[in-house]
Amino acid sequence: MDAARRPLSSASWVALIFCATLAAYGPVYRAGLIWNDEDYVTKPELQSLHGLERIWFEVGATQQYYPALHSAFWLEHRLWGDAPWGYHLTNVLLHALAASLFGLVLRRLRVPGAWFGGLVFALHPICVESVAWISEQKNTLSAVFYLLAVLAYLRFDERRRAGAYALATGCFFLAILSKSVVATLPAALLLILWWQRGRLSWRDARPLLPWLAATAADGAVTAWFERHFLGAQGADFTLTLAQRFLLAGRITWFYLGKVAWPAHLVFIYPRWDLRAAAPWQYIFPLGVLGVLAALWGLRHRTRGPLAAALFFVGSLFPTLGFLSVFGFLFSYVADHWVYLPALGLVALASAGWGRWAEAASRRPSVLFATVLLLVLGVLTWRQSRTYGDDEGLYRTTLERNPDAWMAHNNLGILLQQSGRTAEALAHYSDLLRLKPDYAEGHNNFGVALTQAHRPGDAEAQFREALRQKPGYLEGRLNLANLLRDSGRIPEAIAEYQAALALAPLSAETHNNLGVALAKSGRLADALAECREAVRLKPGYAEARYNLGLALRKAGQPREAIGQYQAALQLNPALPGAHNSLGIALAGTGNLAEAMAEFGEALRLNPDDAEAHYNRAVVLRALGRTQDAAAELAEGQRLRAAQH
Repeated sequence: MDAARRPLSSASWVALIFCATLAAYGPVYRAGLIWNDEDYVTKPELQSLHGLERIWFEVGATQQYYPALHSAFWLEHRLWGDAPWGYHLTNVLLHALAASLFGLVLRRLRVPGAWFGGLVFALHPICVESVAWISEQKNTLSAVFYLLAVLAYLRFDERRRAGAYALATGCFFLAILSKSVVATLPAALLLILWWQRGRLSWRDARPLLPWLAATAADGAVTAWFERHFLGAQGADFTLTLAQRFLLAGRITWFYLGKVAWPAHLVFIYPRWDLRAAAPWQYIFPLGVLGVLAALWGLRHRTRGPLAAALFFVGSLFPTLGFLSVFGFLFSYVADHWVYLPALGLVALASAGWGRWAEAASRRPSVLFATVLLLVLGVLTWRQSRTYGDDEGLYRTTLERNPDAWMAHNNLGILLQQSGRTAEALAHYSDLLRLKPDYAEGHNNFGVALTQAHRPGDAEAQFREALRQKPGYLEGRLNLANLLRDSGRIPEAIAEYQAALALAPLSAETHNNLGVALAKSGRLADALAECREAVRLKPGYAEARYNLGLALRKAGQPREAIGQYQAALQLNPALPGAHNSLGIALAGTGNLAEAMAEFGEALRLNPDDAEAHYNRAVVLRALGRTQDAAAELAEGQRLRAAQH
């Protein structure tokens, strides 16, 4: 055979897939963390070996119970800490590996155009959300284990050796422990066997029975997690059976369209209004059933299209609407939910291209494939730029979907945290115009209004949040803090006590209640609450500081000094702590030490008028009247400037 026409080896195809994927995702290596990435990157309390143990054996230690995924994040943190580029690079490499394994699976199944299919999957822009979003490493990692399980099981099916079955089973369980939607794999394997043979026997099904049992258990656990840990319950998730049927049909056609023509991809798509009384909506589910019926009729001529369609719909099943998923709160569809199901459509397309390449002149098919892959690569590059940072992501989302209320909410939080309160208020207004029943939105609006020095409006927002969601702890605490800072101490105390009824082990709530009780003169009760906060959270610097303040007010300066010092060991820059420690030290006659603490307070904040006043008092006690006069004058100047 002429060297120019010799087929590429598998290793060469894999290298090509990796190079193409790394190039197409160039923008993500400079990207940061977005949205909920911080919930997935390993938290400080889980970064030790004991933390790794908690990841596997403590339900609730991580955002979702995906111990294989969080073990990967744990290892990555060991390698590059909190640097985002490392996580992004890992995700790109996992996607390239998944695309390569997909090509190997198609080749093993003798699907024409197998490696073309691997390249299409590697470069398809519908995959960008899964690859450029660190949280969705659960997609890329689970896909790798999923495809490894397929390869191992196909090998087992040929020779029925225990080692191959054990390897396949291990990979399947690692896939499930990375993301639960891969639990559709046993059904997919049965579908592949049916496609190959035209029938299924007990011999085909029996080895997959343990997998099917694991699938059922995983589905129950995942549904429970979605409801109780992620909040997939309430009015937004209450759909009738007819609505779920309509939703499943519309979702199927939506994803089919996006895979076939990946234009106008959006991080948050519009949330559809499902009206069972609207006849036109039945076109979607009836259309799906009609297509499947037509493909069933063609099965004696070719089973491939039906197998691909059933794989696509079956892999989508966990997100078709029959189960409640937290993401349905703001949209019924998302690009990352079609990452795995897209394999069925890509396999069908690659088979069609492969048959064309075999039957016709090679040049047109190669030219078509080259142009298509270049277009997909450019679209992926452009879409990847959307995921550079939070602000860019949310602004791009709102350009493409102005009614994305969740983007308004998240952008408002981001702007508020960066001090752009006026912009944040505008986005919160849009949020509540679009979704007035979102308690968290009213709470966030209230926080921004507090920052804008509009306490009356802020209070109204906090109270509306609590009217909608009486058990909303954060909203109740924010209302209590506002009341306390407004001087309405008895009302604040009542709100803190109500918050403690919701979360009796909240150290922060005990601390804040202690502060309010101290302001009301109930020092004994204040001391009890502050001590409880410290007991619940010994490393809570603010609680130790507030306990010190209460102890000093109660006439126990030496005990107060101990708490101030403990607080400063935990947080040397804690506002007010050096000044308070200096006052306590001066009160016990330790004037030199007091001077040092006032000096440290002024080093951290030269404009601290209180520290200048206190230093003047100590200087006068030391007989340094001229220095004391200078400090007093500086304190008066600063106070006048502040007022």
